[in-house]
Amino acid sequence: MVIVYTGDGKGKTTAAVGLAVRAAGHGKKVIVIQFIKSPYRPYGEAKILQQLGIDVHQTGVGFTWTKTPEEHRQALQKGWAFAQQHVLSGLYDVVVLDELNVALAISSFPIDDVLPLQDVVHTLANKPAHTHVVVTGRGAKEEIIQLADLVTEMKEVKHYYHKGVHAIKGIDL
Repeated sequence: MVIVYTGDGKGKTTAAVGLAVRAAGHGKKVIVIQFIKSPYRPYGEAKILQQLGIDVHQTGVGFTWTKTPEEHRQALQKGWAFAQQHVLSGLYDVVVLDELNVALAISSFPIDDVLPLQDVVHTLANKPAHTHVVVTGRGAKEEIIQLADLVTEMKEVKHYYHKGVHAIKGIDL
């Protein structure tokens, strides 16, 4: 299956992490590859997944405004090559591509040559039959949605961010 969690509401990564934990609980081999997110920031999901024996790789360099476009482009290129290799390897039952939708939606600098949408679609369409891929992040491309077997859209109804409350450790990080 190709599963997509998208939308402007909170909970996309959380849903993917829950699925990863469930799969690991059934003895499935799971890997989580996070785009955009940097290994230099302590994300709670990465900590607990690693404690559970789930491979986690953060391939990003942070928010797009924190580094130069070239730093992001290099990270995206390396991250996609890594992700593509693992999706197609046949070694995993579940591959989570966290924030891939966000990476594909970057418009402030060119990414088509380092993270081609058609390459992503081709890889997802040609993954091993036993491999389930979960793609998260707001702004899912129509091509990804059409290819997916399951798409869940998280809709924001109310968020504490609008009251000036920023990311909460243990809830958002």
